[in-house]
Amino acid sequence: MRCAPRLHALLSRALAFGGLPPPPLPRAQLQGITEPGAASRLGAAFLARALATTGLPAPRRPRALQVQRITEPGAASRFGAAFLARGGFSTDASAAAQDSAKPAAATGGEGGDGKSGKSEQGDAGKSVRGGPVSWLSFLLLLVTGGGIIVYYDKEKKRHIEELKNRTSAVKQEPSVGTAAIGGPFNLLNHDGKPVTQKDFFGKWTLLYFGFTHCPDICPDELQKMALAIDKIKEKAKMEVVPVFITVDPERDTVEQVRDYVNEFHPNLIGLTGTTDEIRKVARAYRVYYMKTEEEGSDYLVDHSIVMYLMNPKMEFVKFYGKNYDADSLADGIIKELKGHQ
Repeated sequence: MRCAPRLHALLSRALAFGGLPPPPLPRAQLQGITEPGAASRLGAAFLARALATTGLPAPRRPRALQVQRITEPGAASRFGAAFLARGGFSTDASAAAQDSAKPAAATGGEGGDGKSGKSEQGDAGKSVRGGPVSWLSFLLLLVTGGGIIVYYDKEKKRHIEELKNRTSAVKQEPSVGTAAIGGPFNLLNHDGKPVTQKDFFGKWTLLYFGFTHCPDICPDELQKMALAIDKIKEKAKMEVVPVFITVDPERDTVEQVRDYVNEFHPNLIGLTGTTDEIRKVARAYRVYYMKTEEEGSDYLVDHSIVMYLMNPKMEFVKFYGKNYDADSLADGIIKELKGHQ
């Protein structure tokens, strides 16, 4: 009973401040104010009168279900929040008003069985963790990886530049002299006449070391030599003397060498000699040879596969390996001939 007069006085003062007469309060209604939910009903009447004064439409009459909700604890707070929202006030105020009703509901739940309140507190106490890799760590990983790649690329370029600078800093000294290839010899040609290196002075000479019993390499190389000699004469109008020197003096006699060289080119000169003379000339021209697979008189000779270009003074100019074909051999020799004119 003591709350009703105070509530009536409070409402009368609020209405008087707005220029409205205080609401009548019959004695019979004083008893109704003390009933559960009376404060909510009285607040609803006050809000309706206030809205009518300001020109706002009165709230709709709540339905039976809403009337029942108004009598629930915290109904006045929710009703006031709805009024503030309709009056155009900040939604933060209404949200604060709604949040003020939550402790009561939580207390009621805890008073019921005590489990729901504890579960809510437990859920609220749990920290929500992100995935194993956050966006910040992923961004840092990308930046770090990109920095490493850029640094490595820069260091690689710097190292390459240093190597280039060191290479360019080395002065190219002109070659001094020629290779120690060639020297004097005393042999027999395929006609049986003695021949020395002096017999080739004044002519460009192309030498090849082999043997007449060679199954495949020597015939191929001599055939290539013959074709190159003809191409040189055709293209450069210059003469080059082809020479074949055996590394198998035991079987390559004068007659054997003559028959052999005539099969490749009419200008091909064949040379043979004693074992010591062949050893000396092979050593002078840095030619390797050795017997292999000896079975009686049938054997092969392993030897260097190289052609030597000698100038008119019988001085070494250049050598050509097995990788040259007839065309490249001819072009290479023509280049050397023209360069020494």
